Amino acid sequence: MCVERSVSSDLGAMTGPSDAAPPPAGEGSTGPGGERGRTRRTAIWLLGAVVVLDIVAFLVIPPFPKGEPGKPVTGIADLITANLELPAPHVVWDFAPNDPVAPGAIVFNHASISSPIFTTWLVMVVVLAIVFMWTRRMTMVPGSRQNILEFAYESLENWAISLGGPGVARHVPLFASFFLFILLSNWSGLLPIFGRFEELRAPTSDVNVTIGLALVVFVYYNYQGFRALGVRGYLGKFFVLSGFRQGLGAGLIDLFVGLIEFMLEFIKPVTLSMRLFGNIFGGEVALGVITALTIALLPALMLSLELLLNFVQALIFSTLMLIYTIIAIEAPHAEEHPRDDLVEAPQAGQAADHGAGIAGATAGATR
Repeated sequence: MCVERSVSSDLGAMTGPSDAAPPPAGEGSTGPGGERGRTRRTAIWLLGAVVVLDIVAFLVIPPFPKGEPGKPVTGIADLITANLELPAPHVVWDFAPNDPVAPGAIVFNHASISSPIFTTWLVMVVVLAIVFMWTRRMTMVPGSRQNILEFAYESLENWAISLGGPGVARHVPLFASFFLFILLSNWSGLLPIFGRFEELRAPTSDVNVTIGLALVVFVYYNYQGFRALGVRGYLGKFFVLSGFRQGLGAGLIDLFVGLIEFMLEFIKPVTLSMRLFGNIFGGEVALGVITALTIALLPALMLSLELLLNFVQALIFSTLMLIYTIIAIEAPHAEEHPRDDLVEAPQAGQAADHGAGIAGATAGATR
């Protein structure tokens, strides 16, 4: 009896503080309810301050038509025009001012530095700075910064390997480079300073930059296809002549289908570039128009959505680059399932192990 009392008293002394009833949610400055309440009140105050600031800015500095400060807006068309950035890029430095480009020209050769190219250089500097700062002083026992870097790279590597197997690991550096550059290019257009200076423009909102990126992808995966299969093997994926062994009709059909696939190869850069350009350019225009028409709450939600969509677009572009490369290096007309006469019969030991495994699985299922 004495032993039981002493044990129970010791257990009560050890578990007493943890078993005590927690304080009410609303009491105390350190309670969960109190901290949540303060966080909620702070968020409400900040949201109210942003809305009030937006209203004051609208009254003190009202919106005006593009290029006409001080003139009142006559309608929604003026707001759309003020926030609509035309696809033609602004020229930062013109190296041939005496030889202007014709107004209706679409493709031309003019020595100049446009705002997307200038911003591309800035993004490249930021990317190189991030890579240099985050990769120096790598240690066997990683710190927080190295853990973040390794987690990001390994996530992209695992994503690539899940698509094409371990052999795709050699293409991961270019895949990660495309992803990082396009992601920062997309997000750069969401910075407020990019709407105030014509010299700054998101690189991926210019079709010239996206076409350049798509052409790099086109050259890369075709080079990898020729490198892996050879000239005859790679072109044999499109110009299939083996179908003529089964007859003239089958041969012509295979040749026609291969010709269509060959022509589609030249459509891939167009779809790559236009998808990225359309989503980034349209998102920036929509965000600018909504910001001009509404108070701060809706543009903040739209900005959060654009951050997510820009991330998705960067992942889509880089993933398509990887998939095109996987398709290019794949051998033509590879049989998915081998024929029965080419399958080797299992040896006696393997057959016994296989039968034992099936018997064990069946016994486990019946339990």
